[in-house]
Amino acid sequence: MLPRWRNIGALTLDLFHRDARHGANWLGLHPREFGVLWRLSDEPGRRVSRRQLLTDVWRLTHEPDTNSVEVHVSRLRTKLALAGSAGVIETHPEGGYCLADAPPFMLSDRNTAPDALDAYLRELGWATSNAQNVAD
Repeated sequence: MLPRWRNIGALTLDLFHRDARHGANWLGLHPREFGVLWRLSDEPGRRVSRRQLLTDVWRLTHEPDTNSVEVHVSRLRTKLALAGSAGVIETHPEGGYCLADAPPFMLSDRNTAPDALDAYLRELGWATSNAQNVAD
């Protein structure tokens, strides 16, 4: 069973609405833009080739002579940047695209332990240094 939501950093992908939102603001994604983002979120940090995107999102079994994938990724990147999530999609050196590496708790599907943020801040050493500043 697919999850209804996926979180990518500050973004929430909603499979029911086939759109993404940043806080309360919807991005207004084209169905293929959403499909690309959802497909990349299947395997965060792993390369998804142009061919795989054509097969999984466009449902094509052949490779057309078009730059449709690149155009949709470009438009998606623009919408993500306007929403404050620039850099979420990276071009892979071997071709294709991938989601930028993010802390594991940011890519969870709402089943994260309640203290995940605290654990992450402790890992960075931020929680201890700032706790001392707050106490002063």
